[in-house]
Amino acid sequence: MDIVGALSGLFLLCPLLLLIAVLIKIVSPGPVIFSQVRVGYLGKPFKLWKFRTMKLDADTSVHQHFSGNLINSDRPMTKLDMNDDPRIIPFGYILRVLSLDELPQMVNVLRGDMSLVGPRPCLPYEAQQYLLWQTRRFDAIPGLTGLWQVSGKNRTTFKEMIRLDTTYARKISFWLDVKILL
Repeated sequence: MDIVGALSGLFLLCPLLLLIAVLIKIVSPGPVIFSQVRVGYLGKPFKLWKFRTMKLDADTSVHQHFSGNLINSDRPMTKLDMNDDPRIIPFGYILRVLSLDELPQMVNVLRGDMSLVGPRPCLPYEAQQYLLWQTRRFDAIPGLTGLWQVSGKNRTTFKEMIRLDTTYARKISFWLDVKILL
């Protein structure tokens, strides 16, 4: 399902992918694709690919502080860039809201680093803050979408996200994946 889905997605979305790449090149100097180390299956690191939506000199320590606060609170997991983040390139906000910046991750699916469905892969500095029970989310291959995304996403707390991800890891099935994708 992953290979057929990712190949079909890349083929069908090729014009959109090219349009996004051209748009990014027009509004911001630098590369179109951004790679970042993420934590994958069984805690192994891998390179995740995304369309670049931030300026080249963006300060990532802002996100590190923000995510640390979310991990240690019971606040809903609102995104940092929801408040006119000056680090975002023109049109980057639209790409993020529509999750179009995530489309290059279909290549990660083809490489076997990710699946179409699974927990979203976290950053290494986030994983370092996990409690032992929270690392069970690494028992499933990370995905483009997952149970958390279809169960409230930014309205849930960090602990609720982890519970949804660990539930998914325990109950993985073809039909659950189909239900989540639909």
